Amino acid sequence: MSETSPVPHVSVVLPCHNEEDSIAAEISRVNAALDTAGYSFEVLVVDDASTDDTAARAREAAAEHPHTEVITFSHNGGVGTARRIATRQARGEIVVWTDADLTYPNDRIPELVAVLDDDPSVDQVIGARRRESGSARVLRIPVKWGVRKLAEFLTNSTIPDLNSGLRAFRRSVALPYLPLLPPGFSCVSTLTLAFLFNQHQIQYVPIDYAQRSGASKFHFVSDAYRYILQVLRMVMYFNPLKVLMPPALVLLGVGLAKGGYDVFSIPFYVRNNTLMLLLTGLLIASFALLADLIVRSRDSSR
Repeated sequence: MSETSPVPHVSVVLPCHNEEDSIAAEISRVNAALDTAGYSFEVLVVDDASTDDTAARAREAAAEHPHTEVITFSHNGGVGTARRIATRQARGEIVVWTDADLTYPNDRIPELVAVLDDDPSVDQVIGARRRESGSARVLRIPVKWGVRKLAEFLTNSTIPDLNSGLRAFRRSVALPYLPLLPPGFSCVSTLTLAFLFNQHQIQYVPIDYAQRSGASKFHFVSDAYRYILQVLRMVMYFNPLKVLMPPALVLLGVGLAKGGYDVFSIPFYVRNNTLMLLLTGLLIASFALLADLIVRSRDSSR
């Protein structure tokens, strides 16, 4: 797509990996929705080193839709990497992330964009799924619920859907947080937390979530583990006191109470495990204050 062409208002980032059965339909659906709504737009299809005919079918579909460009990776970098690179390359004021597996209602993309156009105070609109779908639902649902509740506690906000793949946001607001995005699935939850921690307003729109086309790339154990770590990492990056100070205070409180019991039971004697509790609490509290100082000095230098 020529850089001399008119700057679009909306850039849709469509990452795909081995989606040969659905990529052409998704490209057509996204183009039709934005054409009907009258938006100027571009669709950036990122083929993440697919091993099937995804790239070829994406190029065939792009030939029929002049607003579509296909970006091909030589090696698999992960969906987070694809979204990060394409968002940097995007020219639109509003960037839309979605998937190419027929799960998200991409015909509703104009609805999300309209929220941002109508309300300048909103910086991100997320399609909140009404129900969880996909494989291993018995395990996925409680794990995602627990992580979402942890994120709500740490951010002091209500999050109907932490890791929805359908969202629209202002590119200028998201650019500073792109280096924080991990290469995997947790990139969407990372962007949500980055906006919330920095007081950017998010609005949620209820959506339906369909059965995906093809095999899921989600690996429960490894991806869930990385997902939880990424939430904690983001909290440490933006608000470390919220993570470290509560256990430090608990350890100090238990240590002081036990120290009082030790002195009462045997005068002038404090047991070794009491000292360990107190020292551990003091160390964690010191790390918390030091991390908070680093965060504040980093923010003030921007």
